Amino acid sequence: MSIDIDRRRDELLALRDRLLVAARAREHHEPQDDETGELHTWGQDELADHASETFVRELDDSLEEHAGRVLREVETALARIDEGTYGLCAACGREIPEERLEAIPYATLCVEDKRRLERG
Repeated sequence: MSIDIDRRRDELLALRDRLLVAARAREHHEPQDDETGELHTWGQDELADHASETFVRELDDSLEEHAGRVLREVETALARIDEGTYGLCAACGREIPEERLEAIPYATLCVEDKRRLERG
């Protein structure tokens, strides 16, 4: 297999930059808590609005957690390029197929080992 390492490095760096920009934008737009310590009586519309806001906040948190995980995986892939181990499965040592790296440039496991890991 012949991996275009320079192209992969560029893809990973671009992905890392996008993730970092998104994280910074999220930090600047994070809603401020308005906790006064007083009990609040919720009306029907307020309850629905509060539920929607809670859902959106939980979704944002989930996306942020996922982005953080992907960012760590991108950093690992960049380190593997520097070490000369990029494109090799971290579990079995075989080459990761080009198609997999095309789809997930930060993959560190071949498909078989990834499936084995997910099964537990």
